[in-house]
Amino acid sequence: MPRESKKARQERLDIILPLLEQLYPEPETALDWETPLQLLVATILSAQCTDVRVNMVTPALFSRFPDAASLATADPAEVEQLIHSTGFFRQKTKSIIGAAAAIAGEHGGEVPADMDALVKLPGVARKTANVVLGDAFGMAEGVVVDTHVKRLSGRLGLTRETNPVKVERDLMAAVPRERWTEVAHWLILHGRSTCPARKPRCGECPLAPYCPSAEL
Repeated sequence: MPRESKKARQERLDIILPLLEQLYPEPETALDWETPLQLLVATILSAQCTDVRVNMVTPALFSRFPDAASLATADPAEVEQLIHSTGFFRQKTKSIIGAAAAIAGEHGGEVPADMDALVKLPGVARKTANVVLGDAFGMAEGVVVDTHVKRLSGRLGLTRETNPVKVERDLMAAVPRERWTEVAHWLILHGRSTCPARKPRCGECPLAPYCPSAEL
């Protein structure tokens, strides 16, 4: 991809964002959740796992452990059995129980609506914190950068970076803050529906005329 000015990238973004909004007018996470704790746990489980699979295991997990206090004192073997099919179940169990213990012991049983506090929880990095803050609390503290967001940001020429932290930085600089949560959802939804990793369907993509990676 040839180098271009920030102005050119911004002009393309200004065209792409309204198109994404038209395509996905009510974007939201595909994870099923009712409370901030449930969203936090589901997001931890979603690492290296599909949202569909996570949604298959969380109903039993949330029914058995409905709050931070019960999850904090859970038998790890039982949690491992419940989440086994999501992969990396031992590490995820350790993270979930550890985060619940910190929430119960340090935050009165409520998930903190604060980036610094969230990333101090076991198993919670910035991406997970951004998901919880954006979707559970309506707070735009950053842009969620998962594999879809990273891939589409590069293909659309919104960033030249490949490191998720640097990709997020570039998106935060270019996208209006009030759209930070939405733009992640838009790119994730578009990545799943039209622009998958192996065979992007450029011929049917409304963004193709403005995409430097489109193959038409």
